[in-house]
Amino acid sequence: MTRAVRFGFQLSGEHAADPVTAARRAEELGFDIVLASDHVGPGLSPMVTLAAIATATSRIRLGTFVLNNDMRNPVQLAWEAASLDRLSGGRFELGLGAGHTPHEYAATGLTMDPPAVRKQRLIEAVQVVRRLLDGESVDFEGDDVSVSGAKVGRSAQERLPILIGGNGARLLGATGRLADIVGLQGLGRTREDGHRHEVKWTATHLDQQIEQVRGGAGGRFAELEFNALVQVFSITDDRDAAIAKFSESMAADLSVADAAVIPYLMIGSVDEIVGHIHACGDRWGITYFVVRALDDFAPVLDAFA
Repeated sequence: MTRAVRFGFQLSGEHAADPVTAARRAEELGFDIVLASDHVGPGLSPMVTLAAIATATSRIRLGTFVLNNDMRNPVQLAWEAASLDRLSGGRFELGLGAGHTPHEYAATGLTMDPPAVRKQRLIEAVQVVRRLLDGESVDFEGDDVSVSGAKVGRSAQERLPILIGGNGARLLGATGRLADIVGLQGLGRTREDGHRHEVKWTATHLDQQIEQVRGGAGGRFAELEFNALVQVFSITDDRDAAIAKFSESMAADLSVADAAVIPYLMIGSVDEIVGHIHACGDRWGITYFVVRALDDFAPVLDAFA
């Protein structure tokens, strides 16, 4: 399957006071989707924010990137997702992850289980949410998720896309089996502060992750869309020097050779960035890129338009 490249704009702290205006600007510039993150605290909640954006826009798609599965009952989540999809005219995409920030668990009084447990709970929840969004009445008995006779109004879209973000062979295999979009970030173990992560930005590691997804997907591998979160975006006339400088700042975590090819960095002239995007598609099948830059990203959008 040949996919068109598409670009997502992720709302960040600088847009917290007025995300609707930022989303309108993203629509004007030509972004394909605007995305809200999910961190419990003083900021605006993602689903309410996206509902407000839906009423103020007409074309741009809306997504979560990504919701902490542990913070939500899967039936309630499916109900909200289907409602937002219907109210937006079929523009919603649901992104889910297993959760990783200790402060959020402490603040909400939830137990932060080991990663393997959180990932298993995510896998079970996605199975329930998928069937509910498709209009089914669901009975499900898992290790952590149990529902009986659950039903919500189905989504406006024939198949509302579900993105699963995460890592690890078991979760990536399940992502290949269950998701529509595979969310790749190149992140490893969460550091002690609960927010930052170790990075695994090697081409070899990404090759392995794609194969893990393929192993779970089987015959539906060609149907999957691969997404990458761009951590660094910089337009510059000296790509080699900028990549070398960034690689040096990462110490032993990132070689220059890997920094030049991984999808999580977009560094170079507009033409070089366009070439890099196509190269990521050719090697890994990645065609969906999420950035946090708004107006600065306009030249790349124009190049693809």
